[in-house]
Amino acid sequence: MKVLSELDLDPLESSQKSNSIVKSNIELSLLLRVSVVEVRQCLTLFREMEKEYKAHVILLAYHGQGHINPMIQFSKRLAAKGIKITITSTLSNTISMIKSASTSIKFESIYNDHTEGGVAGPGGFKGFLDRFQSTGSINLRKLIKKYQVSEEMPVKCLVYDANIPWASNVATEMGILRAAFFTQSCAFVASCYPMNCELSGVAPSIPLLLMPGLPELRIPNLPSLGPEMGHFPPIIRFILSQFDNSEKADWVLFNSFNKLEEEVINWMSRLWPLRTIGPTLPSIYLDNRVKDDNDYSFNIHTPNTGDCMKWLDSKAMGSVVYVSFGSAASLSAEQTAEVAKALVHSDKSFLWVVKPSEESELPTNFTQENSEQGLVVKWCPQLAVLAHNAVGCFVSHCGWNSTMEAISLGVPVVAMPQFLDQMTNAHFVEHIWQMGVEPKTDDKGFARSDEISSCIREIMHGQRGVEIKKNAVRWRAFAKEAIDEGGSSDKCIDEIVARLLVLGH
Repeated sequence: MKVLSELDLDPLESSQKSNSIVKSNIELSLLLRVSVVEVRQCLTLFREMEKEYKAHVILLAYHGQGHINPMIQFSKRLAAKGIKITITSTLSNTISMIKSASTSIKFESIYNDHTEGGVAGPGGFKGFLDRFQSTGSINLRKLIKKYQVSEEMPVKCLVYDANIPWASNVATEMGILRAAFFTQSCAFVASCYPMNCELSGVAPSIPLLLMPGLPELRIPNLPSLGPEMGHFPPIIRFILSQFDNSEKADWVLFNSFNKLEEEVINWMSRLWPLRTIGPTLPSIYLDNRVKDDNDYSFNIHTPNTGDCMKWLDSKAMGSVVYVSFGSAASLSAEQTAEVAKALVHSDKSFLWVVKPSEESELPTNFTQENSEQGLVVKWCPQLAVLAHNAVGCFVSHCGWNSTMEAISLGVPVVAMPQFLDQMTNAHFVEHIWQMGVEPKTDDKGFARSDEISSCIREIMHGQRGVEIKKNAVRWRAFAKEAIDEGGSSDKCIDEIVARLLVLGH
Protein backbone atom coordinates (compact mmCIF):
# COMPACT_ATOMS: atom_id res chain seq x y z
CA MET A 1 0.00 0.00 0.00
CA LYS A 2 1.23 3.49 -0.78
CA VAL A 3 1.40 5.43 2.47
CA LEU A 4 0.50 9.05 1.85
CA SER A 5 0.05 12.07 4.07
CA GLU A 6 -1.99 15.23 3.75
CA LEU A 7 0.52 16.40 1.23
CA ASP A 8 1.29 19.94 0.23
CA LEU A 9 1.21 19.23 -3.49
CA ASP A 10 1.27 22.93 -4.27
CA PRO A 11 4.20 25.02 -3.04
CA LEU A 12 3.85 26.38 0.46
CA GLU A 13 3.70 29.88 -0.95
CA SER A 14 3.41 31.38 -4.44
CA SER A 15 3.35 34.95 -5.64
CA GLN A 16 -0.35 34.77 -6.43
CA LYS A 17 -1.87 32.30 -3.98
CA SER A 18 -1.87 32.03 -0.23
CA ASN A 19 0.00 29.27 1.57
CA SER A 20 -2.31 26.24 1.82
CA ILE A 21 -1.91 22.52 2.21
CA VAL A 22 -3.97 20.26 -0.03
CA LYS A 23 -6.28 18.58 2.43
CA SER A 24 -8.95 17.34 0.07
CA ASN A 25 -8.78 13.58 -0.37
CA ILE A 26 -10.66 13.97 -3.64
CA GLU A 27 -8.10 16.44 -5.03
CA LEU A 28 -5.29 14.16 -3.92
CA SER A 29 -6.88 11.08 -5.48
CA LEU A 30 -7.35 12.86 -8.81
CA LEU A 31 -3.75 14.08 -8.91
CA LEU A 32 -2.26 10.69 -8.04
CA ARG A 33 -4.85 8.69 -9.98
CA VAL A 34 -5.78 6.48 -7.04
CA SER A 35 -9.19 6.06 -5.42
CA VAL A 36 -10.47 8.22 -2.60
CA VAL A 37 -10.82 5.07 -0.51
CA GLU A 38 -7.14 4.26 -1.06
CA VAL A 39 -6.14 7.76 -0.01
CA ARG A 40 -8.24 7.59 3.18
CA GLN A 41 -6.81 4.14 4.03
CA CYS A 42 -3.29 5.40 3.51
CA LEU A 43 -3.87 8.49 5.64
CA THR A 44 -5.28 6.35 8.45
CA LEU A 45 -2.32 3.98 8.32
CA PHE A 46 0.12 6.87 8.27
CA ARG A 47 -1.45 8.44 11.38
CA GLU A 48 -1.28 5.11 13.22
CA MET A 49 2.40 4.75 12.37
CA GLU A 50 3.11 8.33 13.49
CA LYS A 51 2.53 7.27 17.10
CA GLU A 52 5.57 4.96 16.94
CA TYR A 53 8.11 7.53 15.68
CA LYS A 54 10.88 8.75 17.96
CA ALA A 55 12.29 11.74 16.05
CA HIS A 56 11.62 13.67 12.84
CA VAL A 57 14.00 14.38 9.93
CA ILE A 58 13.35 16.39 6.76
CA LEU A 59 15.38 15.46 3.68
CA LEU A 60 15.76 18.00 0.87
CA ALA A 61 16.34 16.21 -2.44
CA TYR A 62 18.07 17.75 -5.42
CA HIS A 63 16.99 17.57 -9.06
CA GLY A 64 17.70 14.33 -10.93
CA GLN A 65 17.36 10.58 -10.51
CA GLY A 66 20.98 10.12 -9.44
CA HIS A 67 20.45 12.50 -6.52
CA ILE A 68 16.94 11.54 -5.48
CA ASN A 69 17.25 7.75 -5.20
CA PRO A 70 20.25 7.62 -2.82
CA MET A 71 18.53 10.08 -0.50
CA ILE A 72 15.26 8.11 -0.52
CA GLN A 73 17.15 4.89 0.19
CA PHE A 74 18.94 6.53 3.14
CA SER A 75 15.58 7.79 4.43
CA LYS A 76 14.22 4.23 4.32
CA ARG A 77 17.07 3.13 6.58
CA LEU A 78 16.26 5.92 9.04
CA ALA A 79 12.55 5.10 8.95
CA ALA A 80 13.30 1.44 9.65
CA LYS A 81 15.09 2.58 12.81
CA GLY A 82 12.11 4.57 14.11
CA ILE A 83 12.69 8.00 12.57
CA LYS A 84 9.80 9.94 11.05
CA ILE A 85 10.75 11.02 7.52
CA THR A 86 9.53 13.91 5.38
CA ILE A 87 11.11 14.31 1.95
CA THR A 88 10.74 17.62 0.14
CA SER A 89 11.66 18.75 -3.35
CA THR A 90 10.07 20.33 -6.41
CA LEU A 91 6.41 19.57 -7.16
CA SER A 92 7.19 17.38 -10.18
CA ASN A 93 9.72 15.35 -8.18
CA THR A 94 7.27 15.06 -5.29
CA ILE A 95 4.49 13.70 -7.49
CA SER A 96 6.85 11.17 -9.11
CA MET A 97 8.14 10.00 -5.73
CA ILE A 98 4.66 9.64 -4.25
CA LYS A 99 3.45 7.48 -7.14
CA SER A 100 6.19 4.92 -6.64
CA ALA A 101 6.74 5.15 -2.88
CA SER A 102 6.05 2.04 -0.84
CA THR A 103 7.08 3.05 2.66
CA SER A 104 5.83 5.28 5.47
CA ILE A 105 7.73 8.28 4.09
CA LYS A 106 5.87 11.56 3.82
CA PHE A 107 6.37 13.87 0.82
CA GLU A 108 5.86 17.63 0.57
CA SER A 109 6.69 20.15 -2.13
CA ILE A 110 8.47 23.46 -1.50
CA TYR A 111 8.64 24.67 -5.11
CA ASN A 112 6.06 24.50 -7.89
CA ASP A 113 8.18 24.02 -11.00
CA HIS A 114 4.97 23.63 -13.02
CA THR A 115 4.01 27.28 -12.55
CA GLU A 116 7.28 28.95 -11.56
CA GLY A 117 9.48 27.23 -14.10
CA GLY A 118 11.71 24.17 -13.98
CA VAL A 119 14.99 23.42 -15.72
CA ALA A 120 13.44 24.25 -19.10
CA GLY A 121 12.06 27.55 -17.81
CA PRO A 122 13.45 31.09 -18.15
CA GLY A 123 17.21 31.31 -17.74
CA GLY A 124 17.82 27.60 -18.24
CA PHE A 125 19.34 25.56 -15.44
CA LYS A 126 20.89 28.60 -13.76
CA GLY A 127 17.53 30.38 -13.78
CA PHE A 128 15.89 27.35 -12.20
CA LEU A 129 18.53 27.15 -9.46
CA ASP A 130 18.09 30.84 -8.64
CA ARG A 131 14.29 30.54 -8.46
CA PHE A 132 14.50 27.33 -6.46
CA GLN A 133 16.75 29.02 -3.89
CA SER A 134 14.63 32.17 -3.70
CA THR A 135 11.25 30.46 -3.31
CA GLY A 136 12.41 27.15 -1.90
CA SER A 137 14.34 28.65 1.00
CA ILE A 138 11.25 30.59 2.12
CA ASN A 139 9.00 27.57 1.86
CA LEU A 140 11.51 25.26 3.55
CA ARG A 141 11.52 27.55 6.57
CA LYS A 142 7.73 27.50 6.61
CA LEU A 143 7.63 23.71 6.31
CA ILE A 144 9.96 23.27 9.27
CA LYS A 145 8.06 25.86 11.29
CA LYS A 146 4.77 24.15 10.49
CA TYR A 147 5.96 21.06 12.32
CA GLN A 148 7.59 23.02 15.14
CA VAL A 149 4.36 24.78 16.11
CA SER A 150 1.92 21.94 15.39
CA GLU A 151 1.03 18.91 17.46
CA GLU A 152 3.05 16.74 15.08
CA MET A 153 6.60 15.75 15.96
CA PRO A 154 9.00 18.73 15.58
CA VAL A 155 11.87 18.45 13.09
CA LYS A 156 15.25 17.71 14.67
CA CYS A 157 17.46 17.55 11.58
CA LEU A 158 17.61 18.69 7.96
CA VAL A 159 19.47 16.39 5.55
CA TYR A 160 20.12 18.30 2.35
CA ASP A 161 21.82 17.44 -0.92
CA ALA A 162 25.22 19.14 -0.92
CA ASN A 163 24.25 20.79 -4.22
CA ILE A 164 21.79 22.88 -2.18
CA PRO A 165 24.21 24.61 0.24
CA TRP A 166 21.74 27.38 1.14
CA ALA A 167 19.71 24.76 3.03
CA SER A 168 22.40 24.75 5.73
CA ASN A 169 21.58 28.38 6.54
CA VAL A 170 17.89 27.51 6.84
CA ALA A 171 18.69 24.75 9.34
CA THR A 172 20.85 27.13 11.36
CA GLU A 173 18.09 29.75 11.48
CA MET A 174 15.56 27.12 12.59
CA GLY A 175 17.87 25.77 15.30
CA ILE A 176 18.05 22.18 14.05
CA LEU A 177 20.86 19.81 13.12
CA ARG A 178 22.08 19.72 9.52
CA ALA A 179 23.65 17.02 7.42
CA ALA A 180 25.14 17.57 3.96
CA PHE A 181 24.52 14.60 1.65
CA PHE A 182 27.06 14.05 -1.15
CA THR A 183 26.09 11.86 -4.10
CA GLN A 184 29.61 11.55 -5.55
CA SER A 185 32.48 9.40 -4.35
CA CYS A 186 34.69 10.55 -1.51
CA ALA A 187 37.65 10.37 -3.91
CA PHE A 188 36.12 12.77 -6.41
CA VAL A 189 35.13 15.29 -3.74
CA ALA A 190 38.61 15.04 -2.20
CA SER A 191 40.14 15.72 -5.62
CA CYS A 192 38.08 18.93 -5.83
CA TYR A 193 39.34 20.26 -2.49
CA PRO A 194 42.45 22.00 -3.90
CA MET A 195 40.30 23.73 -6.54
CA ASN A 196 37.90 24.90 -3.85
CA CYS A 197 40.77 26.35 -1.82
CA GLU A 198 42.03 28.18 -4.93
CA LEU A 199 38.58 29.51 -5.80
CA SER A 200 37.83 30.69 -2.26
CA GLY A 201 41.32 32.08 -1.70
CA VAL A 202 41.73 30.09 1.51
CA ALA A 203 44.76 27.95 2.28
CA PRO A 204 44.10 24.21 2.81
CA SER A 205 43.35 23.49 6.46
CA ILE A 206 45.08 20.09 6.23
CA PRO A 207 47.82 18.73 3.93
CA LEU A 208 46.44 17.78 0.52
CA LEU A 209 45.74 14.14 -0.25
CA LEU A 210 47.88 12.81 -3.07
CA MET A 211 46.08 10.54 -5.52
CA PRO A 212 48.64 9.87 -8.27
CA GLY A 213 47.36 8.80 -11.67
CA LEU A 214 43.97 10.50 -11.51
CA PRO A 215 42.92 11.57 -15.02
CA GLU A 216 42.11 15.14 -15.90
CA LEU A 217 38.45 16.02 -15.60
CA ARG A 218 36.54 16.14 -18.86
CA ILE A 219 34.29 19.20 -18.64
CA PRO A 220 30.88 19.12 -20.37
CA ASN A 221 29.66 22.25 -22.12
CA LEU A 222 26.71 23.48 -20.07
CA PRO A 223 26.03 27.10 -21.08
CA SER A 224 22.75 27.08 -19.13
CA LEU A 225 24.78 27.25 -15.90
CA GLY A 226 25.88 30.79 -16.72
CA PRO A 227 28.72 32.63 -18.48
CA GLU A 228 32.44 31.88 -18.21
CA MET A 229 33.96 33.81 -15.33
CA GLY A 230 37.56 33.53 -14.19
CA HIS A 231 39.69 30.40 -14.15
CA PHE A 232 36.94 27.84 -13.45
CA PRO A 233 34.06 26.97 -15.83
CA PRO A 234 30.50 27.37 -14.50
CA ILE A 235 30.03 23.62 -13.95
CA ILE A 236 33.16 23.46 -11.78
CA ARG A 237 32.06 26.47 -9.74
CA PHE A 238 28.71 24.77 -9.29
CA ILE A 239 30.35 21.54 -8.09
CA LEU A 240 32.62 23.47 -5.74
CA SER A 241 29.59 25.17 -4.18
CA GLN A 242 29.02 21.84 -2.41
CA PHE A 243 31.88 22.82 -0.11
CA ASP A 244 29.94 25.88 1.08
CA ASN A 245 28.89 25.41 4.70
CA SER A 246 30.01 21.76 4.80
CA GLU A 247 32.45 22.53 7.58
CA LYS A 248 29.47 23.76 9.64
CA ALA A 249 27.44 20.57 9.17
CA ASP A 250 26.83 18.21 12.06
CA TRP A 251 27.39 15.34 9.63
CA VAL A 252 28.72 15.09 6.08
CA LEU A 253 27.21 11.97 4.54
CA PHE A 254 28.54 9.92 1.62
CA ASN A 255 27.01 7.06 -0.33
CA SER A 256 30.11 4.91 0.15
CA PHE A 257 31.57 2.55 2.74
CA ASN A 258 34.79 2.52 4.72
CA LYS A 259 36.63 -0.36 3.08
CA LEU A 260 35.90 0.98 -0.40
CA GLU A 261 37.64 4.35 0.06
CA GLU A 262 39.46 3.88 3.35
CA GLU A 263 42.47 6.15 2.75
CA VAL A 264 40.36 8.96 1.32
CA ILE A 265 37.78 8.66 4.11
CA ASN A 266 40.46 8.82 6.79
CA TRP A 267 41.82 11.99 5.18
CA MET A 268 38.41 13.65 4.73
CA SER A 269 37.45 12.85 8.32
CA ARG A 270 40.09 15.38 9.37
CA LEU A 271 38.28 17.98 7.29
CA TRP A 272 34.63 17.24 8.07
CA PRO A 273 32.48 15.10 10.42
CA LEU A 274 32.23 12.50 7.64
CA ARG A 275 29.97 9.46 7.89
CA THR A 276 29.56 6.77 5.24
CA ILE A 277 26.00 5.46 4.94
CA GLY A 278 26.18 3.35 1.78
CA PRO A 279 25.65 1.47 -0.34
CA THR A 280 22.25 3.11 -0.80
CA LEU A 281 20.73 0.27 -2.80
CA PRO A 282 17.35 -1.25 -1.96
CA SER A 283 17.80 -3.57 0.98
CA ILE A 284 16.72 -6.70 -0.90
CA TYR A 285 19.99 -6.56 -2.85
CA LEU A 286 22.15 -6.24 0.26
CA ASP A 287 21.10 -7.19 3.80
CA ASN A 288 17.33 -7.57 3.29
CA ARG A 289 16.63 -5.94 6.68
CA VAL A 290 14.33 -3.14 5.46
CA LYS A 291 10.82 -4.44 4.87
CA ASP A 292 9.39 -4.12 1.34
CA ASP A 293 12.50 -2.29 0.09
CA ASN A 294 12.64 -3.95 -3.32
CA ASP A 295 13.42 -1.16 -5.76
CA TYR A 296 14.22 2.49 -6.20
CA SER A 297 11.36 4.96 -5.83
CA PHE A 298 12.18 7.23 -8.76
CA ASN A 299 12.70 6.56 -12.48
CA ILE A 300 12.98 9.12 -15.27
CA HIS A 301 11.58 6.54 -17.70
CA THR A 302 9.32 3.52 -17.33
CA PRO A 303 11.54 0.43 -17.33
CA ASN A 304 10.86 -2.33 -19.85
CA THR A 305 10.98 -4.92 -17.09
CA GLY A 306 9.07 -7.83 -18.60
CA ASP A 307 10.97 -7.98 -21.90
CA CYS A 308 14.36 -7.49 -20.23
CA MET A 309 13.96 -10.21 -17.63
CA LYS A 310 12.36 -12.70 -20.03
CA TRP A 311 15.23 -12.17 -22.48
CA LEU A 312 17.87 -12.56 -19.74
CA ASP A 313 16.21 -15.74 -18.49
CA SER A 314 16.89 -17.30 -21.89
CA LYS A 315 20.65 -16.67 -21.70
CA ALA A 316 23.43 -18.72 -20.17
CA MET A 317 25.15 -17.70 -16.95
CA GLY A 318 27.65 -14.88 -17.40
CA SER A 319 27.09 -14.66 -21.15
CA VAL A 320 25.47 -11.20 -21.50
CA VAL A 321 27.09 -7.79 -21.91
CA TYR A 322 24.88 -5.15 -20.28
CA VAL A 323 25.32 -1.60 -21.63
CA SER A 324 23.94 1.59 -20.10
CA PHE A 325 25.26 5.13 -19.85
CA GLY A 326 22.88 6.31 -17.15
CA SER A 327 20.19 8.92 -16.86
CA ALA A 328 22.33 12.00 -17.58
CA ALA A 329 25.25 11.03 -19.85
CA SER A 330 24.66 10.82 -23.60
CA LEU A 331 26.97 9.51 -26.29
CA SER A 332 27.64 11.28 -29.57
CA ALA A 333 26.63 9.59 -32.82
CA GLU A 334 30.29 8.75 -33.48
CA GLN A 335 30.84 7.12 -30.09
CA THR A 336 27.48 5.33 -30.32
CA ALA A 337 28.53 3.83 -33.65
CA GLU A 338 31.77 2.56 -32.09
CA VAL A 339 29.89 0.93 -29.21
CA ALA A 340 27.44 -0.67 -31.64
CA LYS A 341 30.28 -2.09 -33.76
CA ALA A 342 32.09 -3.36 -30.66
CA LEU A 343 29.03 -5.20 -29.39
CA VAL A 344 28.44 -6.93 -32.70
CA HIS A 345 32.11 -7.92 -33.04
CA SER A 346 32.27 -9.18 -29.45
CA ASP A 347 30.08 -12.14 -30.51
CA LYS A 348 28.35 -11.84 -27.14
CA SER A 349 24.67 -11.39 -26.38
CA PHE A 350 24.04 -7.82 -25.31
CA LEU A 351 21.33 -5.81 -23.56
CA TRP A 352 21.72 -2.14 -24.45
CA VAL A 353 19.78 0.74 -22.87
CA VAL A 354 19.33 3.53 -25.41
CA LYS A 355 17.25 6.40 -24.02
CA PRO A 356 14.55 7.91 -26.26
CA SER A 357 16.70 11.01 -26.72
CA GLU A 358 19.55 8.84 -28.06
CA GLU A 359 17.71 6.56 -30.49
CA SER A 360 18.53 8.78 -33.46
CA GLU A 361 22.26 8.22 -32.80
CA LEU A 362 22.04 4.47 -33.43
CA PRO A 363 23.30 3.18 -36.78
CA THR A 364 20.47 2.73 -39.29
CA ASN A 365 18.49 -0.48 -38.72
CA PHE A 366 20.89 -1.57 -35.95
CA THR A 367 18.18 -2.87 -33.64
CA GLN A 368 16.42 -4.93 -36.31
CA GLU A 369 19.58 -6.30 -37.94
CA ASN A 370 21.02 -7.51 -34.63
CA SER A 371 17.87 -8.67 -32.88
CA GLU A 372 19.13 -12.26 -32.56
CA GLN A 373 22.31 -11.18 -30.78
CA GLY A 374 21.05 -8.27 -28.72
CA LEU A 375 18.09 -6.51 -27.15
CA VAL A 376 17.88 -2.71 -27.31
CA VAL A 377 15.48 -1.05 -24.83
CA LYS A 378 14.61 2.51 -23.83
CA TRP A 379 15.04 1.85 -20.09
CA CYS A 380 15.39 -1.16 -17.85
CA PRO A 381 15.31 -2.19 -14.16
CA GLN A 382 19.08 -1.87 -13.78
CA LEU A 383 19.36 -3.47 -10.36
CA ALA A 384 17.41 -6.54 -11.41
CA VAL A 385 19.50 -6.77 -14.57
CA LEU A 386 22.84 -6.51 -12.75
CA ALA A 387 21.67 -9.06 -10.19
CA HIS A 388 20.72 -11.56 -12.93
CA ASN A 389 23.20 -14.42 -13.28
CA ALA A 390 23.20 -14.11 -17.09
CA VAL A 391 25.06 -10.78 -16.93
CA GLY A 392 28.83 -11.15 -17.29
CA CYS A 393 29.96 -7.54 -17.51
CA PHE A 394 28.65 -3.99 -17.41
CA VAL A 395 29.68 -1.38 -20.01
CA SER A 396 29.09 1.77 -17.99
CA HIS A 397 29.71 5.52 -17.93
CA CYS A 398 30.74 5.04 -14.30
CA GLY A 399 28.35 7.49 -12.72
CA TRP A 400 28.60 6.99 -8.98
CA ASN A 401 25.25 5.24 -8.56
CA SER A 402 25.96 2.80 -11.39
CA THR A 403 29.45 2.22 -10.00
CA MET A 404 28.10 1.48 -6.54
CA GLU A 405 25.51 -0.87 -8.01
CA ALA A 406 28.19 -2.79 -9.92
CA ILE A 407 30.30 -3.02 -6.76
CA SER A 408 27.37 -4.07 -4.58
CA LEU A 409 26.21 -6.74 -7.03
CA GLY A 410 29.68 -7.98 -7.97
CA VAL A 411 29.57 -7.19 -11.69
CA PRO A 412 32.84 -6.46 -13.57
CA VAL A 413 32.91 -3.15 -15.45
CA VAL A 414 34.06 -1.92 -18.84
CA ALA A 415 34.50 1.71 -17.84
CA MET A 416 33.63 4.37 -20.42
CA PRO A 417 33.48 7.66 -18.46
CA GLN A 418 32.15 10.73 -20.25
CA PHE A 419 32.88 13.62 -17.91
CA LEU A 420 33.54 14.98 -14.40
CA ASP A 421 33.42 12.47 -11.51
CA GLN A 422 32.99 9.58 -13.93
CA MET A 423 36.68 9.95 -14.82
CA THR A 424 37.71 9.49 -11.17
CA ASN A 425 35.30 6.58 -10.67
CA ALA A 426 36.62 4.77 -13.75
CA HIS A 427 40.20 5.19 -12.52
CA PHE A 428 39.31 3.61 -9.19
CA VAL A 429 37.37 0.79 -10.89
CA GLU A 430 40.43 -0.24 -12.90
CA HIS A 431 43.43 0.71 -10.79
CA ILE A 432 42.31 0.75 -7.15
CA TRP A 433 39.48 -1.77 -6.87
CA GLN A 434 40.71 -3.74 -9.90
CA MET A 435 37.24 -4.89 -10.88
CA GLY A 436 37.17 -3.53 -14.43
CA VAL A 437 39.04 -2.17 -17.41
CA GLU A 438 38.86 1.14 -19.26
CA PRO A 439 39.25 1.21 -23.04
CA LYS A 440 41.91 3.63 -24.29
CA THR A 441 40.64 6.71 -26.11
CA ASP A 442 42.08 8.41 -29.19
CA ASP A 443 42.99 12.06 -29.76
CA LYS A 444 39.32 12.91 -30.25
CA GLY A 445 38.43 11.37 -26.91
CA PHE A 446 36.59 8.39 -28.40
CA ALA A 447 36.98 4.75 -27.42
CA ARG A 448 37.10 2.84 -30.69
CA SER A 449 35.29 -0.42 -31.34
CA ASP A 450 38.36 -2.65 -31.30
CA GLU A 451 39.36 -1.27 -27.88
CA ILE A 452 35.89 -1.73 -26.44
CA SER A 453 35.44 -5.27 -27.78
CA SER A 454 38.94 -6.19 -26.57
CA CYS A 455 38.01 -5.07 -23.03
CA ILE A 456 34.77 -7.03 -23.18
CA ARG A 457 36.60 -10.19 -24.26
CA GLU A 458 39.26 -9.67 -21.59
CA ILE A 459 36.65 -9.58 -18.85
CA MET A 460 34.51 -12.38 -20.23
CA HIS A 461 37.27 -14.83 -21.17
CA GLY A 462 40.74 -13.36 -20.54
CA GLN A 463 43.25 -14.21 -17.81
CA ARG A 464 42.92 -10.72 -16.38
CA GLY A 465 39.18 -11.24 -16.31
CA VAL A 466 39.58 -14.12 -13.85
CA GLU A 467 41.14 -11.79 -11.28
CA ILE A 468 38.68 -9.01 -12.07
CA LYS A 469 35.76 -11.35 -11.37
CA LYS A 470 37.33 -12.49 -8.08
CA ASN A 471 37.76 -8.86 -7.01
CA ALA A 472 34.19 -8.03 -7.98
CA VAL A 473 32.91 -10.84 -5.78
CA ARG A 474 35.13 -9.64 -2.93
CA TRP A 475 33.86 -6.07 -3.15
CA ARG A 476 30.29 -7.33 -3.22
CA ALA A 477 30.88 -9.08 0.11
CA PHE A 478 32.42 -5.93 1.60
CA ALA A 479 29.45 -3.83 0.44
CA LYS A 480 26.94 -6.15 2.08
CA GLU A 481 29.05 -6.31 5.24
CA ALA A 482 29.13 -2.50 5.52
CA ILE A 483 25.36 -1.99 5.53
CA ASP A 484 24.42 -5.17 7.38
CA GLU A 485 23.86 -5.15 11.13
CA GLY A 486 27.01 -3.96 12.91
CA GLY A 487 28.76 -2.96 9.67
CA SER A 488 30.62 0.32 9.28
CA SER A 489 27.78 2.14 7.50
CA ASP A 490 25.13 0.64 9.76
CA LYS A 491 27.08 1.93 12.78
CA CYS A 492 27.21 5.42 11.26
CA ILE A 493 23.44 5.39 10.75
CA ASP A 494 22.93 4.12 14.30
CA GLU A 495 25.09 6.94 15.62
CA ILE A 496 22.95 9.51 13.79
CA VAL A 497 19.73 7.89 15.05
CA ALA A 498 21.04 7.81 18.62
CA ARG A 499 21.73 11.53 18.61
CA LEU A 500 18.32 12.24 17.11
CA LEU A 501 16.66 10.13 19.79
CA VAL A 502 18.39 12.12 22.52
CA LEU A 503 17.03 15.33 20.98
CA GLY A 504 13.61 13.77 20.54
CA HIS A 505 13.07 13.34 24.27
